[in-house]
Amino acid sequence: MAIRCVDLGLLAYQEAHRLQQEAVASRILGAIPDTLFLVEHESVVTLGRGTHRENLLEPDRFPTFEVERGGDVTLHGPGQVVGYAICLLEGTGRDLHAHLRRLEGFVMDTLAAFGLRSQRITGKTGVWISDRKIASLGVACRAWCTWHGFALNVENRLEDFDAIRPCGMVSTTMTSIAAELGGSPGVAAVKREMTRLAEGLAS
Repeated sequence: MAIRCVDLGLLAYQEAHRLQQEAVASRILGAIPDTLFLVEHESVVTLGRGTHRENLLEPDRFPTFEVERGGDVTLHGPGQVVGYAICLLEGTGRDLHAHLRRLEGFVMDTLAAFGLRSQRITGKTGVWISDRKIASLGVACRAWCTWHGFALNVENRLEDFDAIRPCGMVSTTMTSIAAELGGSPGVAAVKREMTRLAEGLAS
């Protein structure tokens, strides 16, 4: 089953969160198919359920929101592609760990399309290039319908991560497609590739 891909452009975090909530309700009712929202946000910090407050180093630098997803502190900003996967997990697919691995695989396939070899690290959620983290993941689930998803660094300002310890790590651990390639293919090109690959996200 294919997943519907919707490009939300540059959108305020609160509005994207509202759209996710509406989509989750509709997906549970069967009114819409599995849906992947692709979006950029203005700079914002989100605090997942596993947040350690000491990882918020500069609490007044960016707007901050507490959210339902798992995980610790994350930063979003322009030049980063955020994917919100609204997926109804059914039957043998009711496995959140497997869902996270699918999301990681989807990001890894996207990176491969731009010539970047990435990997998982055992015991850690996310996507890495060597010891540098290029994508963060965290999801929430209600009635076996997921929301939230992944954040892939494309051409965002990596120095902004100095405001936090991303997922409890030092900020210099973070990298981006632009940093790895010495130039960016552009957010639009990454979104186009994700749209092409989106069928692989089907649960």
